[in-house]
Amino acid sequence: MGVERQQGGVYHPFLFEDGEETPRHDQGGEARSQSARPEEPQAPTALEPARALAVNLMEEVTDRDNLNQAYRRVKANKGAAGADGLTVGDLAAWIAVHKDAFISSLLDGTYQPQPVRGAQLRKPDGGMRQLGIPTVVDRLVQQAILQVLQKILDPTFSESSFGFRPGRGAYDALAQAKGFVAEGHDCGGPRSGEIL
Repeated sequence: MGVERQQGGVYHPFLFEDGEETPRHDQGGEARSQSARPEEPQAPTALEPARALAVNLMEEVTDRDNLNQAYRRVKANKGAAGADGLTVGDLAAWIAVHKDAFISSLLDGTYQPQPVRGAQLRKPDGGMRQLGIPTVVDRLVQQAILQVLQKILDPTFSESSFGFRPGRGAYDALAQAKGFVAEGHDCGGPRSGEIL
C-alpha cells in the first residue's frame, strides 16, 4: 500500500470503485443497487433496432469499469485545462468529491457540457489553427461514451474503412490499396483521356 493511501492522500487506482452503491437509472436515484456489471443487452429485433440500441446505453456508459477505463485514457492523453481551469491532475480529486452527482446527472440526462476553451496554435507554414479544448470532465464523458459506442458500432463499419478507427490508419489503407492493385483489381482511377 502506498504512502499516500496510508496517510489518506488522493490515491485512486479505481476512482469509481469504492464499495458504495450507485443509483440505477431505472430507479430514479432513490434506490441503490449492488455494484454489478449491467446485464448483457438483448439482441435487437428487426422491428426495434433503435430501441434495442438505446436500452441500457447510459448504464453502460456509467458502468464503473467503463468510467475507470475512460479516466485512465484521459489521464494518459494529458492535455491542457478547459475553460473551468481544472487540469488532468485535478480530476481524481474532483471525482472523489462529485462522483455520485456526476453519475446521477449522466443517468437522468441533466449533465451539461461546459463551454470549450478556444486556443490558437501556430502552423508550420505560418498560419494559425483554431483549437477547442473541452474541460477534463467533458473529456471523461466523451471517452466513456466513445468506449461504449465503439464496441456497438465499429463492427458494423466496412472493412475498407480506415479513418479514425482503432488499430487502423492511413498506412493500413495504403497497404490494402497496394494489395488490390497487385491482385489486378480496377480501383476506379482516371482512365487515359479522362478529366479528374
